[in-house]
Amino acid sequence: MAACKGFILAFVFVLSCIDVSMATRHLLQTTAPAAPTLPAIPALPKPVLQAPLPSLPQPSLPTLPNGLPRLPNPTLPPLPSFPTMPTIPKVTLPPIPTLPSIPTVPAGTIPTIPFLSPPPAATSSP
Repeated sequence: MAACKGFILAFVFVLSCIDVSMATRHLLQTTAPAAPTLPAIPALPKPVLQAPLPSLPQPSLPTLPNGLPRLPNPTLPPLPSFPTMPTIPKVTLPPIPTLPSIPTVPAGTIPTIPFLSPPPAATSSP
């Protein structure tokens, strides 16, 4: 029953695709309608030039003095002296223990598991 519904759905989909392709072909074979004519753009009025603005009066700036007065050299008090720091005794740390080495397995001596390996080949003696 489910296969029948799937077949019907696929059949309807194919028919709808055929309708779309036929409509597309029909639209491609028809001529395009003439574009409507647009109304003419009216001429814009020309701007009226205004009279130039009157010039603003220039303010008079006060004159600056030629030389700056000298500032007196300040005398700074001497910096305070810091007390001497005591010496820190040297600390010796014990040596770091070494990690035990991991034993290595030679490449050719990996044990085999009997039920996972194939049986030995049968040899026939002449």
